[in-house]
Amino acid sequence: MKRITTLVLSLAAFGLTAFAGGLLHNTNQHIAFMRMMARGASHEIDGVYTNPAGLAFMDHEGWTLSLNIQSATQSRDALTTFALFPEADHTRLYKGKASAPVIPSLYGAYKRDRWTFSGFFGFTGGGGKCSFDNGLPVFDASIMAGIYGQTAGLKKTLADNPLTAPILADPRIAGLLPLTADKYDINSSMKGRQYIYGLQLGATYRIMDWMSAYAGARMNYFDGNYTGFVKVMPKPEMAATVQQIVLAYPPLAQTLSTLVNQNGEMANIDLNCSQTGWGITPIIGLDLVWKGFTLAAKYEFKTNLSIENDTKTATAEPAAFESALADYKHGVNTPNDLPAVLYTALGYEFIPNKLRATVEYHYYDDKHAEMAHDKQKALRHGTHEVLAGAEWDINKIFTVSAGFQNTDYGLSDAYQTHTSFSCDSYSIGFGGAVNVTEKIKVNVGYFWTTYKDYDRSEENYFNTTMPGKDTYSRTNKVFGAGIDFKF
Repeated sequence: MKRITTLVLSLAAFGLTAFAGGLLHNTNQHIAFMRMMARGASHEIDGVYTNPAGLAFMDHEGWTLSLNIQSATQSRDALTTFALFPEADHTRLYKGKASAPVIPSLYGAYKRDRWTFSGFFGFTGGGGKCSFDNGLPVFDASIMAGIYGQTAGLKKTLADNPLTAPILADPRIAGLLPLTADKYDINSSMKGRQYIYGLQLGATYRIMDWMSAYAGARMNYFDGNYTGFVKVMPKPEMAATVQQIVLAYPPLAQTLSTLVNQNGEMANIDLNCSQTGWGITPIIGLDLVWKGFTLAAKYEFKTNLSIENDTKTATAEPAAFESALADYKHGVNTPNDLPAVLYTALGYEFIPNKLRATVEYHYYDDKHAEMAHDKQKALRHGTHEVLAGAEWDINKIFTVSAGFQNTDYGLSDAYQTHTSFSCDSYSIGFGGAVNVTEKIKVNVGYFWTTYKDYDRSEENYFNTTMPGKDTYSRTNKVFGAGIDFKF
């Protein structure tokens, strides 16, 4: 039962991590971030998200709006070695593809004297859509181990009973039990969608000529769907052998019928579960400006977020596996908190209105944000991020910039699963901006992320009682363009 429970948990716990930022946050909301990365000291419209207190120092009185569109692609692969895999080296490559072809974000700010009122809408968490068309290691390993253990037990039962022990002398039975993966086919697939929509509103006040503060909140709406199935069918030659044995030894009919149901299936698990939920994130910020320096900070409080199941299908055969689906029945709630986050940044303008740079640090308090089955407790520490970026105004029309981000999640083997694994990484972004007119700016940016492979091994591989090893790897590429308006 533990093996199948692990399998079903993997189906429903399908997690899509963010394209940039912490485990549950997307920080790449504006194209200026993509092309510079470190935007925590920004005094432009993207500061609505990255440095809302800095809006008090915007150079435009009145309205500023910004529309941004990004397109992202990811790969999420697992190279798995497991003793029951029939390949010569017992190793398989499982490929996952994730995409978010359109990631929009909208910014707005109205500045008048010492007050600035601002708003933001975007996908603040979730990673779009992901599919594993050939299933996942935990699917195959759990099923193979379960079938092997069950049929090995059946063989022992026959051997221990004086009335049935002679039957094992039949070469058809001797060659059948225990069942190995070459005697049946596993057909499995997993597809998931996960978005967190964020709507933020707040106000900034310039307390002194050199200091400003911000207070606001973001409403987060979670929308996810997870569709997956696992079907195990005997190969034709195995099905024929079972039928021959049943005819030759009628007393075994009931025993062998537990291996194959009336539809000719050995196992059939099906899940279609949607999840929704919402939570509020209070936000405060501070910005200090002095002789070319900008020191900025933003703090987002923990968001209590619980997601509720709207389940269309949650079935498992044999019926004994139904209890493993209990957490994903219709109406069940699961914690999915967004952690508290501290953002700090130090910017300096080396040449006034010409050359500037920023260094930045982010801390995500993941260990105190409740996750399903207390998964957060398996993390070694919260997420640490270090960023740096520079921007150069070539002239009044053209700007170029580049930046760097390094992310350390505090991962552990117990935290990682096939459907929701993360890898420490670094990202590099670059791009530019064009001032089409004094009131219209176009931004273009591109960044890619290089991930460090994560090796995970255990003697009891996902409760299969057998050893196994995974190497998780990922890729990430994002392109975007946006336009800022002043009026």
